[in-house]
Amino acid sequence: MALVEIRDVFKSFKREAQTVDVYTGLTIDFEEGSYTALMGPSGSGKSTLLNLVAGLDKPTSGTVTVGGATVSSMSPSQLADWRARTIGFVFQSYNLLPVLTAQQNVELPLLLTNLSRKERADRTALALGVVGLSDRLDHYPRQLSGGQEQRVAIARAIVADPTLILLDEPTGQLDAKSSEEVLELLRRLNKEFRKTIMMVTHDAKAADHASTVLHLEKGVLLERAGVAT
Repeated sequence: MALVEIRDVFKSFKREAQTVDVYTGLTIDFEEGSYTALMGPSGSGKSTLLNLVAGLDKPTSGTVTVGGATVSSMSPSQLADWRARTIGFVFQSYNLLPVLTAQQNVELPLLLTNLSRKERADRTALALGVVGLSDRLDHYPRQLSGGQEQRVAIARAIVADPTLILLDEPTGQLDAKSSEEVLELLRRLNKEFRKTIMMVTHDAKAADHASTVLHLEKGVLLERAGVAT
């Protein structure tokens, strides 16, 4: 069953006097429980696709539907509420607040909910436990390694139990060991917790952890099977 449905999407940007076309009629589905890696040259529209799915950007025309909700036609307030319930987004640069502990950073999305303080604390502890950082709750980002910071960012992305996890170059700033730890965590989230994952990456080794790899070439997605098991 398709979780994400992209139908006849056109997307263009204005660059000075020119119009740059990224997508010209893109139609594709992403199945529930799938793990997809998006690859392609810089500027090919990989991150744009994530932004369209997350409602951070709107298509020039066409529709983007996630879990039956038409994201591309929502108002800003509807989007904010929908995104908080549905999307976990992980960025290459971690985007952790340096003045907050790991626990406080992970708790941030829950402050928008009606959960009690205890429920928020329980959810936060669970998420940090899933990413293997139960012993780092009170550490600040500066006291963590790059790999640990990225795992905190993933914990923050999953703490509200989102339907879909989107990752933009999650291993781009990590060494080989940290990359492998993060990729193994993503594999667990997909296999054990049945999370649907879409990941933009330049790293072929990272892409090999996905079950499907899509190569973006001039706004067209070309599929090849991943090697993940």
